[in-house]
Amino acid sequence: MAGLNVSLSFFLATIALCQAARRVSKALLPKGAYVSFALEAAGAAQLGACCLEMRMLAELGPWAGGFGPDLLLTLLFLLFLAHGATFDGASANPTVSLQELLLAEASLPGTLLKLAAQELGMQAACALTRLYWAWELSDLHVLQNLMAEHCSSALRTTVPHGALVEGACAFVFHLTLLRLRNSLPVYRVPAVALLVTIIAYTAGPLTSAFFNPALAASVTFHCSGHTLLEYAQVYWLGPLTGMVLAVLLYHGHLPRLFQRNLLYSQKNKYRTPKGKPASGPEGTQTPTEGCRGQESGQRRVGQQPLGSL
Repeated sequence: MAGLNVSLSFFLATIALCQAARRVSKALLPKGAYVSFALEAAGAAQLGACCLEMRMLAELGPWAGGFGPDLLLTLLFLLFLAHGATFDGASANPTVSLQELLLAEASLPGTLLKLAAQELGMQAACALTRLYWAWELSDLHVLQNLMAEHCSSALRTTVPHGALVEGACAFVFHLTLLRLRNSLPVYRVPAVALLVTIIAYTAGPLTSAFFNPALAASVTFHCSGHTLLEYAQVYWLGPLTGMVLAVLLYHGHLPRLFQRNLLYSQKNKYRTPKGKPASGPEGTQTPTEGCRGQESGQRRVGQQPLGSL
């Protein structure tokens, strides 16, 4: 259990450090720079560092530390609860940032700045986590350092199957985000954490269930077993396709590209009442109608027989 305690301390220290960076950035930077850059960089660093440590526990823990899948899934759920509570609106996920662009909720320069911040945060997480592993505070870290140069690929299936799995994971994830976007954080954060845990349990043995291009590029692209193009097809093209399909299914169109709804017909919510025109009050006549009545009465009088006069 000593190795688990070291990992728990690492998780807490990482979250505390990134939270401190967020507060300092919020106090010093303008709001635009804080939201578009500092938040995403801190969130990506926090997510990347925790993911690397979790991956080490998942690979070495079962046979070197005696950790069961129930413990690892519980840790994953708690970590995403902490991420949701501390991210302050950041996504740390390029597909979520591109989703906001497709929904016309973010500008292109702002989206590019977020993508750059996410990549910078992931690279910082990799550097700091490997430095932490070099201290060898537990037996698991000693083994991790020995195996670091020969890391195993996270893709344990064929490339088409892996792309389909990552696309399906991203589709479910983004569809859930769209459905819960207006919900209170007290409901949304646990729901997203539970969903990520279920997806990791289901698709983890096949692709590690990243559905995050920046995270996958930092964690597994340098590992042997597949080419860069194969990794890109699975971990970049798959999640992007799943995200686009989720937006298209939820909204019926891509607001940034098409204003016309492509899937669902739009009905006018105001109905025009159907019926006969309203008539005026009884006994009322227009001047024209009165003149016509007088003329018809004069004709009837003029046509009477002389004997009746």
